[in-house]
This record gives sequence, structure tokens and C-alpha cells, in this order.
Amino acid sequence: MKTYIANIIAAMILVACSGNKTSEATEPIADKGQSADTVEIKANADSASVDGVSSATNVANSPTFNGVMMVSPQQNATLSLTMGGKVHSLKVMPGQAVSRGQVVATIDNPEYIELQQTYLDASAQTEFLEKEYKRQTALGANDATSQKKVQQSKAEYLSMHSRLAAASSRLKALGINPSNIKSHGIQPYLLVTAPINGFVTNLNVNLGKYLNPGEPICDVINKSQPLIQLTVYERELNMMRVGRPVEFRVNGMGKTTFAAQIVSIDQSVDAKDYSIKVYAKVTSSNSDFRPGMYIRAKLK
Repeated sequence: MKTYIANIIAAMILVACSGNKTSEATEPIADKGQSADTVEIKANADSASVDGVSSATNVANSPTFNGVMMVSPQQNATLSLTMGGKVHSLKVMPGQAVSRGQVVATIDNPEYIELQQTYLDASAQTEFLEKEYKRQTALGANDATSQKKVQQSKAEYLSMHSRLAAASSRLKALGINPSNIKSHGIQPYLLVTAPINGFVTNLNVNLGKYLNPGEPICDVINKSQPLIQLTVYERELNMMRVGRPVEFRVNGMGKTTFAAQIVSIDQSVDAKDYSIKVYAKVTSSNSDFRPGMYIRAKLK
């Protein structure tokens, strides 16, 4: 009987030992010499996100910045007039390349014809009154006429000269050279010309549309010297300085990397998201660049 009980106890001890070995076998075995902290660091490194455009990891030592392509204000011209009128003809299409001085549209307005007539009349009258004033001055010097006539002649001349200057200034504000009116006569339509070389965009007019004074006709943009506008936050501002190089990729243009250089840092902070605008001049331009393209950039 004692032997039987002893055998049962021995069997129970054997089963317990086998269970402990099984549980030990199921526990993960760390590499030799690898601590728990090392395993945790490696897991964090493996989980670091990678940006799909710039292929840069979002870690503190390699920040990336969102941005857009743009042209500088000096290379973006809006065509508008100080005089309204009806669109008589359009000479361009959206996206078309134009040269400085090229006619974009013609405007029909009777007031433009009246302005030219006023200028020509004032020019002729000024020339006559100037001669009359000089004649009266010479007569007055010889006591051949009264000083009242001299002063009257002078006033008439200066008044007409002022009228001529006003008409000339209005023509120049419309982009018209007054001397061309003298040589070619009155023109029936006002010519709207491109102020810079570039491409036509935002053309929102059509034939017969009436334009109010100051209403835009279109924009002309010059893409030869593009900029990128980066969105930077306060914690990253200490990394920014004028002259620092930047590399960026353009959404939709593959993995090609382009170069730029910071030229300006905005001095105001956006009230909504507390971001700052940083501007960089593109030093490796591409003819496929378009204002408004999304870019991802990082500092070099």
C-alpha cells in the first residue's frame, strides 16, 4: 500500500516539472547580450513613419515641411484699367505665352475717344498760347502793351498747359504714349498690353463683356524664377535662416529632387494655426512647374 502511494506522488511531481519546462519554452528568447531597453528602441525605430513624397523619416533630426509652388509678386502682373469699357476683341488664350507690350485685348469706350480729342485740342491750344505769351512778354518789355495783358496771356497759357498735362497723365495711366496720338491720330479702341513676359492665366472675360474701372482682365505670370512657400511652426523657426539651402520634391513628379535657397522669412504668425511662411528661391527650375503645386521639402 505504501509503495502504491509513493508511486502516485512521484507521478504528480513528474507532471508538474514537465509543465514548467513547457511554459519556459513558450517565452521569447532575447538575443544574446540584448537588453529590454534595446528591444524597445528597435521597435520604435521600425515604426517610424516614412513620407511618401520625400522618403524622409518623420524624426526630430530630419523634419519635413509642407509647401506650395508660387511666383514672386514682381513676376505676377494683373491687367486692369482705370477706365471701363466693353471688350471688343481678345487676342490671347489662357496658358498662352506673351511678350511684354503684346496686345492682349481691345476695349471700346467713347470716353477714350473724347480723352484723345481733349489731349490733341489742349496740345494745339498750349502751343498757340505759349507763343502768344512770349509775344506779349516781349511787347511788355518795350512798353508796347500793358502788364495786364501780359498777366492774362500768362494765365491762359498756364491753364491750358495744366489741362494738357492732365490729359497726358490719364493717357499714360491707360498705358498709352501721348506722342503716338499726335503721330497716328485718334485710335478707336483702347489697347491692353502685357506688362511683362510670361503666360496668360485667370482670363475671365469674353467678347462684349463690360468691365468696370479697376476690374481685372487677366494675369500674366513669369515662371522663370519660381519660389516655394513653406509652412513652418514656432518650434521649427530656429532652424530657418536666410541663405540656408533646401531640397524638395514636387507632388506628381516622382522622386526627382530639386534645390532651393531661403530668401525671406515672414515676420507675422498665422492666428489660426500659429504657422510662419518661409520663402525659398528655386535654383534648379523646371518648365513643368506650376504655381500652386504641392511640395514637400527638408533643410540641408
